[in-house]
Order: sequence, then structure tokens, then C-alpha cells
Amino acid sequence: MSLKTVARLLLISGLICGWVQTISAQTADEVVEKYLAAIGGRAALGKLKSRSMVGTVTLSTPVGNVSGPVEVLNQAPSKTRSVMKLDLSGVGLGQVVVDQRFDGEAGYVLDTLQGNRAITGDALENMKNSSFPNALLNYKETGSTVELGGKEKAGERDAYVLIGKPKSGPAIRLYIDAESYLPIKTVVKINVPQLGREVEQTSEFSDYREVDGVKIAFQVKSSSPLQTYVINFTKAEHNTDIDQSLFSKPAQ
Repeated sequence: MSLKTVARLLLISGLICGWVQTISAQTADEVVEKYLAAIGGRAALGKLKSRSMVGTVTLSTPVGNVSGPVEVLNQAPSKTRSVMKLDLSGVGLGQVVVDQRFDGEAGYVLDTLQGNRAITGDALENMKNSSFPNALLNYKETGSTVELGGKEKAGERDAYVLIGKPKSGPAIRLYIDAESYLPIKTVVKINVPQLGREVEQTSEFSDYREVDGVKIAFQVKSSSPLQTYVINFTKAEHNTDIDQSLFSKPAQ
């Protein structure tokens, strides 16, 4: 076989390998659509206007774990509220209530331990960039972009990494299971003015259950250098009537 023939065969082989690699690769939009389909599909998600979830939160502290009830409310397009009640009587602090609210524009925290305060900076922008029932349903309309960052390991699972870049505020990395296309975790870096530095916040999702045709993570673990907590939800309801004042800062 001549050198010219070998060269041609290698060229054809390279072209075939490149073609196979191209058709097996996925775009960010394809991963997004498979992800939306895996959690229930655009039609099912489009029917959701609100969500109410209750469960138990366990917070890791220097004196051990503390637990208590938690409630999370969502209202389309972007209103959220979460209330945690923690029993700190073991360290002489009694019951601590942390009530975080976002009305679509402004965020506020009612905190019996550290004091009430407005939510500002990256934390507020991150809340503005979230939407119910899913931020990826219409992300292009908001001016955000999503890039595919390749494949990485998320624990023991292979995951596609979607990098969401909003018009303002921090980018977020969303890890999608390469087989089930369910979300595994998100990672976002938020500047914390009180600390004078960025803090990386990781949220991990598991125990998916179907409610009204939509899969919801009933366990959420959130960790950062500041704190770690695990929420185990016990109940989720959709399209319930929610008092809209619960999302806003209480009147003085």
C-alpha cells in the first residue's frame, strides 16, 4: 500500500470520527429541552402558578445540629418566601425564626437572631434572576444566555454543566444528570458585603417525586463556608391561593 493511499485512509478515518463526534455532541439548547422534559415538560410546567412546600430543616452549627419546621412558597413569575423555625434553646437562644421574602423586586429578611435587614447585592440579583416554575423556560426572553460547559463528575454521576449568565448578577452552574437529565446541583458565587469577599453556595437536589406531573426534589442540601443545612420536604401543593402580602416586607 502506498503512502498516498495510507494518507487518504487516515484522512477519511479522521473525517468519519469527527462526524460521529459532531452528531453525538449536544448543544446547550438540547440539554435544556431534555432537562425540561425530564422534570415534566413545558405543558405541565406551564400550568403551575404557585407552589407551597413544607418539611423539616436541619442546620449544622458549631454546637451541633439544630432542626425545625420549614415552609417555602413560590408565586409566578418570581415571588418567593421561606420561613425556618429553629430550636436553639440548648444554647440559651430559644426559638429562632428566619423569614426571607422576595416580592419580585425587593427582598427582606425578618431574623429574630441577627436582626431584620434588606436583601441587597448579588443575593438580591440572584433572586431576581430566578423564576417560577423554572428559570430556563423563557431565559432568552429575559436577556440571559446559557452555555454548555461540557461534562463533569457530580458525585458519582456524569453531568452536563449548563452555565447560566443573566443580564446582571452572578452566573450559575447547573449540573444535569447525563442519563436522567434531572438536576443534581447548582453552584453560584455571591459577593457578601459583610465579609468583603465572594462565597460559593452549592445546592444539591435528590429524592425526586412527581406532583401534578412535575418532578420536584424533596431533599435539598445547601452548603457554603458560612453554613450548611438540609431540607427534607414532606408535602408539596400547586396552584393554591397564597396571600400576596406574605412576599413583601411587613408594613411598619
